[in-house]
Amino acid sequence: MLAIKLMRTGAKKRPSYRIIVKEKQSKRDGACLENLGTYNPTREPAEIKLDLDRVRYWIEKGAKPTQTVSRLIKVSGKQQPAAQAEV
Repeated sequence: MLAIKLMRTGAKKRPSYRIIVKEKQSKRDGACLENLGTYNPTREPAEIKLDLDRVRYWIEKGAKPTQTVSRLIKVSGKQQPAAQAEV
C-alpha cells in the first residue's frame, strides 16, 4: 500500500520536510518513489511547496496521505489559486 508522507530533513532543532510517496510499511527516511514537494515549518508563515497535479495522480493510483499531509494539501490548494491570480 502506498502512502504520501513527510520525510524529515534539516539540522537538529531546525526541521524541514519533503512530501514524498512511498510504501506505507517502509521507514520514515527510507527510499521513496517520488518527491512531491517540501514543507518548512520554521519559516513565518510556514512555507509549503507542493505539486498538486502529481498529488492528485498518486491519490488516483491509491496512495493515501497521512493526516498531516492531507492538511498541508488543503492549505496548499487554497494558496495556489491566490498565487495564480497575482501573475
